[in-house]
Amino acid sequence: MLPGRASAYIVDETVAQSVFALAARSVVSINDYKQQGGAEVFEGVGTGFVWDKYGHIVTNYHVVSKYVLDKSGQQVVKVVLDDGTGSSNSYAAVVVGTDAMHDLAVLQIDAPRGELVPIRMGTSGDLKVGQAVYAVGNPYGLDKTLTAGVVGGLNRTIPAPTGTRIYGAIQSDASVNQGNSGGPMLDSFARLVGVNTASFTRANTGRGSGVNFALPADLVREIVPNLIVYGTAAGKGVRRG
Repeated sequence: MLPGRASAYIVDETVAQSVFALAARSVVSINDYKQQGGAEVFEGVGTGFVWDKYGHIVTNYHVVSKYVLDKSGQQVVKVVLDDGTGSSNSYAAVVVGTDAMHDLAVLQIDAPRGELVPIRMGTSGDLKVGQAVYAVGNPYGLDKTLTAGVVGGLNRTIPAPTGTRIYGAIQSDASVNQGNSGGPMLDSFARLVGVNTASFTRANTGRGSGVNFALPADLVREIVPNLIVYGTAAGKGVRRG
């Protein structure tokens, strides 16, 4: 065993526990339903995080695309919040802005301010390969799952829902699976450095390969305010009330 290795693992565990404690209440489940025969039928789950005390929730566009594109009025999106007492509450959400080219969306819910704990903001500009990162999300519906890894690469290119490309993505091996999309990638101080968005899967298995990608936080910080105010990333269009 290398000198100091045991103590290094203890430090890592302490950091991981601290990251989870600081970030968990900011992470939400985003549940998709379809109204059928007077009932709401569950269709899928994703992840998001609280942006501010006004009930704005950030996630990936592809998490809510069914709702956005629905013309029938049958699709429903609900956000599940931790109320801080060990219980959770579900709130109907509306989509206030989308940017499919960067796979981002902003929802809004009407929840008590005490339940809304905004994510701590960080920067992706000074990330380094090998830096520790953490993901909190809802893989396969397992709410508030913490995974850890390192930055494996920077300035990667990934596909967007529009068929175009997203540049500047962060590659990591922090485990990301179905249901993690839209959740935060965090640094060791529980600050947002990215939004978990995509994962390579092993051919014909659907299993993760350990190659995962997040949108950089600096891009998110630039786009989200326009989505909140104008509904579009360009800052143009009809202002939402």
